[in-house]
Amino acid sequence: MRLRTLLIWLAVVPTVAMGTQVTVSAQRLLEQSAQLRADVEVAERIGAPLYTLMVDMQAERTATASLWAGTAGSEGELRIRRAATDSAAAEFRALADDPSRSFTEVTRQLEKLAAYRQRADTRSGAADSTLAYYSEVIGKVIQVYQQEFSHAQDAELAQASRPVVSMLQATEMVAREDTVLALAGPSGELSFVGYDQFVSSLGAQRYLHEALIVPHLTARDERFYERVVGSEDWQEKTRIENAVLSGHKDSVSGIKLPAEVSGWSSAHANFSVQMTTLNIDLARSVLARGEAKAAELQAEVAWLIAGSGGGLLAVVVVVVFTTRSVLRRLHDLHERTVTVAEETLPDVVSRLQRGQSVDPAALPAVTGDRDEVGRISDAFARAVAVSVDGHRQLAAERHGFGLFASGIASRTGNLVSRQLSLTENLQDTFGNDEALLAQLMRSDQLTVGMRRQIENLLILAGGEVPDPHTEPMRVADLLREAAAEVEDFRRIERQALDETSVEPSAISQISHLLAELLDNATRFSPPKSKVVIRAELVADGLSVEIEDRGPRVSPERYEEMNGRLHQAPPYSVLAQNAHRLGLFVVGHLADQLGATVTLRRSVYGGTCAVVVLPAELLRPSGAQTPHRPARREGAPVAAVPAPAAAPAAESAPAPAEEHGPEPHLVPEPDPVPEPHQGTDPEPEPVAEPEPEPVAHTSAGLPSRRTKTPRHAPATALAAPPAPAAAPARPALPERVPQTHIADQLRAPHAPETQVPQDTATPEEVADAWADYEQGTQTVEEELRRDQP
Repeated sequence: MRLRTLLIWLAVVPTVAMGTQVTVSAQRLLEQSAQLRADVEVAERIGAPLYTLMVDMQAERTATASLWAGTAGSEGELRIRRAATDSAAAEFRALADDPSRSFTEVTRQLEKLAAYRQRADTRSGAADSTLAYYSEVIGKVIQVYQQEFSHAQDAELAQASRPVVSMLQATEMVAREDTVLALAGPSGELSFVGYDQFVSSLGAQRYLHEALIVPHLTARDERFYERVVGSEDWQEKTRIENAVLSGHKDSVSGIKLPAEVSGWSSAHANFSVQMTTLNIDLARSVLARGEAKAAELQAEVAWLIAGSGGGLLAVVVVVVFTTRSVLRRLHDLHERTVTVAEETLPDVVSRLQRGQSVDPAALPAVTGDRDEVGRISDAFARAVAVSVDGHRQLAAERHGFGLFASGIASRTGNLVSRQLSLTENLQDTFGNDEALLAQLMRSDQLTVGMRRQIENLLILAGGEVPDPHTEPMRVADLLREAAAEVEDFRRIERQALDETSVEPSAISQISHLLAELLDNATRFSPPKSKVVIRAELVADGLSVEIEDRGPRVSPERYEEMNGRLHQAPPYSVLAQNAHRLGLFVVGHLADQLGATVTLRRSVYGGTCAVVVLPAELLRPSGAQTPHRPARREGAPVAAVPAPAAAPAAESAPAPAEEHGPEPHLVPEPDPVPEPHQGTDPEPEPVAEPEPEPVAHTSAGLPSRRTKTPRHAPATALAAPPAPAAAPARPALPERVPQTHIADQLRAPHAPETQVPQDTATPEEVADAWADYEQGTQTVEEELRRDQP
């Protein structure tokens, strides 16, 4: 949605909302004014007849009680009261013609009046039930007052009408006291139920006067009320009530009233007239307030409509002019921003990446405008300046850190190479000590892994892996060299073709890439499972597959990892995944080689890594000069088996890098147990000729080294090699009972002698080493089975 549309809606929505609110408010006020006028009209029309009906019903109830009590002259009084009641009821029925109001309940109750009069005349039933009918009708009348004239929608009128209803209820309580005393008759004796009714009516009327009438009277009404309650008749009423409460006497048949009750009739006749006048004044005051409130509401509606209309017009005018001004300035700001974003900033960033200087005049400047649009323009200028400074600093820091990391990796790599050389010298010197040789080979293996991690740092820093190779290497030898980089290399099963070789310039990079994948495959698969690596020619070059038996990985996870492998991720992603460097290293190496690496689910449920090397890195093996595959300085020979024994408390495996399964899902495999030196039998020395100079220990195991040993006594030499014209593979060690014990356990140690140089071709030497490794592993497996 465009800003112009938003600004228009910004004007339209409040205008419509305000207009709707004004309309609703005006309608509500007009309805309230009409309701007030209707209530006032109904009150003026029917309020007086309704109040007259209530007073006449109270008088008839008292006369009926006198008749029931047998008071002299009560029959004539009752006829007069009934005539007055009939007249008031007829007038009420004539005026209460609105069925929507609450008058129908009173009309329905009046229809029963004749029946209850008949019961009173014949004295059928109890007097209480007959008198209760009159009380019920009077209660309905008071309820009509409460519903029709309370004005609940207006708080002020509701407050003013509250004492009117309370005064009617208090008058009814006093009338009930009069009825109860009339029911006592000439005997002056009440039943227990009648006395309870008198007491409850007395308490109710006093509570109404004290709590609900006096606190809500106006000053004028309060003065009139004080005159009424201060009159002699009201005081006489109060004395008689107190005398009934304190001076009554209990008898077997009821309650004997005191003599003071004889003055009740005259006193009640006088103060009831005053209370009626007060009730009428209160009702008229409420009606006057209702009329004034209705007029006030109409005036308020007029002012509301006039003021809202003027305000809406002003809002529309202001929004129109403001919208045009804002849109014009925002359009100019947009044009400048697009120019900076599409032309200026890309040119500045490109110059910074090339190490060139930037002209400050080409960047937007801060103008210091104080309005909102100007402040946005200045904020954008500051953001551009900060961005340029950040790119400048980032380029400098990245270049400096790359040099720093490369320098550290190079120095550390040199130290590791020297460490590997020292380890080989120690193997040459102390090769006759099997326990020490095992530790030296273990140290050699860990140092090779350390060198690979250092090379990872060099790769990620933008450097290249040192490559000592000068001649092509067969694929089989390349796989063997990559497997030798892995700590648990004995679990790796290689399947490679011999008719293809790899260019010398790519050997170290390919070996490092495959070593990373093999290391993860061995770490994240069961300890006793095999990891298979196979190579074969395909249409696009050479395909190398590495398959393990690790746990399953979700397709989403494979998709994420392949995305990082197919395109070398930026260093910002590397910083967020610093604990998973394997994929980053493999991705960078694959990017340098032009190769593709894909991870997918294996048919065994584990992970299969497929590496496709381009054909430009390959050459046929027949076109090369026969040679022994070069070994990077200090790299272990994969075909050489592990030493005879290793201490139980070897160092823990290094943290694995990222592979198909998450590292925390699969426990890191334990080192493969090896036979304990000195107590378990060892294989006999091999008597067949070896294809290259190999020094053997006294137990018959080859020593991990590539250089010619300095000391080679005749007692430690293997059998002399066969003639070059008829090369033969070395025979597998045979296990002879009681003859495979290590020589150093039988006789004093004798120094080793140098092995004569063999004239076999490199291919023959590689095949012989492969067969020798398989035979040695078979012997080790037999020794393990013989252990108790």
